[in-house]
Amino acid sequence: MHETEHRSFTEPDETRAFPHGRAEILQVGGAEIGRLVFEPGWRWSNDVKPIAKTQTREAPHFQYHLSGQLAISMDDGTEFIAGPGDVTSLPSGHDAWVVGDEPVMVVDWFGASTYAK
Repeated sequence: MHETEHRSFTEPDETRAFPHGRAEILQVGGAEIGRLVFEPGWRWSNDVKPIAKTQTREAPHFQYHLSGQLAISMDDGTEFIAGPGDVTSLPSGHDAWVVGDEPVMVVDWFGASTYAK
């Protein structure tokens, strides 16, 4: 049976730090939800690839973008920039990086459980 829960990212269950960012993980509703924070200068292929040990990001994502500008490059050549208010569904095989001087913050409903592990 589904139970009422109230959680906040001010008290995540786990925080995974990596160069230029962090993943804050909450366990709620039987799922893991992540708030990913990327500082200016962050790029997946530079800062998380050494942790993941894959050529590109292999885990898919389903994200709501809260702040900043995130450039995304898919292995198939598709490229775009996501910003506040955008929702992205990203299959396996991509790179991403912060555009500009504002930190990027996204809430990730799919893919956060394995981020930076």
